[in-house]
Amino acid sequence: MSTPISRFPIPESIEDMPGDIRDAMLAVQEKAGFVPNVFLMLAHRPAEFRAFFAYHDALMERESDTLTKAEKEMIVVATSARNHCLYCVVAHGALVRIYSKDPLLADQVAINHRTAPLSERHRIMLDFAFHCGLDVGELTDEWQTRLLDAGFTQDDIWDIGAITAFFGLSNRLVTLTGTPPNDEFYLMGRVPREKQ
Repeated sequence: MSTPISRFPIPESIEDMPGDIRDAMLAVQEKAGFVPNVFLMLAHRPAEFRAFFAYHDALMERESDTLTKAEKEMIVVATSARNHCLYCVVAHGALVRIYSKDPLLADQVAINHRTAPLSERHRIMLDFAFHCGLDVGELTDEWQTRLLDAGFTQDDIWDIGAITAFFGLSNRLVTLTGTPPNDEFYLMGRVPREKQ
């Protein structure tokens, strides 16, 4: 018996979706080999789908001053684990493995970044993400000094906070809808991809 993608209705097929959303799904399917369940879940509300992925891409696809793609995904994994979001831990854990080329890092970050074999830069980055996601999140002089001393820029600090905030929303949406991670995510970055 397969797990439903959402407790809310989703379109019967990709053909039933607005053209721009259908194109987005086909593009991700071509790149990844499957359509992530979060795309199908969000298709329930096309305007929110568009807004969600526009902001996602603005944060995650833009060049940061010093943050790498792997570091951005580490933020997602660490904070999603604290928010008990299986979907985001599994899906973004796959991206941590791929971008970092380290098959262990995502699991270590998800369990406890403070005991994981991380650099001081990464530990401060994830501590600040927790501050933003779990505490008040105020950028105090002390936090700003710590982050700047660790090599982050003012824009990087914004990125860390914004990624944490955005994925707090994502965590809550996939939890609300009961959306499971695709099986494919579990193996990505662990098992070599088949050449086509």
